[in-house]
Amino acid sequence: MADDSKSDSRAEIGSYVAVGDSFTEGVGDPGPDGAFVGWADRFAVLLADRRPEGDFRYTNLAVRGKLLDQIVADQVPRAVDMAPDLVSFCAGGNDIIRPGTDPDEVAERFEQALVRLTAVSGTVMVTTGFDTRGVPVLKHLRGKIATYNGHVRAIADRYGCPVLDLWSLRSVRDRRAWDADRLHLSPEGHTRVALRAGQVLGLDVPADPEQEWPPLPPRGALDVRLDNVAWAREFLVPWIGRRLRGESSGDHVTAKGALSPDDIRMRIAPVA
Repeated sequence: MADDSKSDSRAEIGSYVAVGDSFTEGVGDPGPDGAFVGWADRFAVLLADRRPEGDFRYTNLAVRGKLLDQIVADQVPRAVDMAPDLVSFCAGGNDIIRPGTDPDEVAERFEQALVRLTAVSGTVMVTTGFDTRGVPVLKHLRGKIATYNGHVRAIADRYGCPVLDLWSLRSVRDRRAWDADRLHLSPEGHTRVALRAGQVLGLDVPADPEQEWPPLPPRGALDVRLDNVAWAREFLVPWIGRRLRGESSGDHVTAKGALSPDDIRMRIAPVA
């Protein structure tokens, strides 16, 4: 059975490759230069802090908007070639939210890719999808996402992979954990996921990812409706438009590639 709380020896990792889509690229967590940081970059720093100076390699291959087959074609072979100590593999979410997709079939293709990664990597950490109960539009897909999550957990059990369980991370149900587009995490949300990833691999993390948020002032029904209208106009309508035109937010985006932990530390300091 896959264990979400790994021993300290598993956390001694000298190389890490992040594979995935916008979640792993870090959309919603801009650094001071506007380029995204994200949970994987922040998690890489936690791993690098456990190694001697200069004795850690990190590559982020994730690109926003990518479907599972695109990730498998473009990113998985590069990760296999690098054969790192750790791979984080988050894929299939963009497939699941598309109409007509079958989570059972997507999970079969996910498992095929995972087999390739586990053959060359010391550890492959997989992630579940978030609980979308409070997310407009996506809340109607909650059952479909839960089905896919069940598959991901079962696959992880079969191959001994640790699971970064985002569904159970209660702190990201707060709206402050999310960007204005309500589809991607905020800097604080990404930070909490990075801390949880550290816990999954047995690291002593500097803060509790489930730490309570400060109380928010109550909002009236009119404020909520106005927020929803503004969100739909600014984010939902363009998102639907891209789907209808067959476009992706990642069509002209290049993966971040190899990153220095020192550079990541400098970029997250102003937004930490």
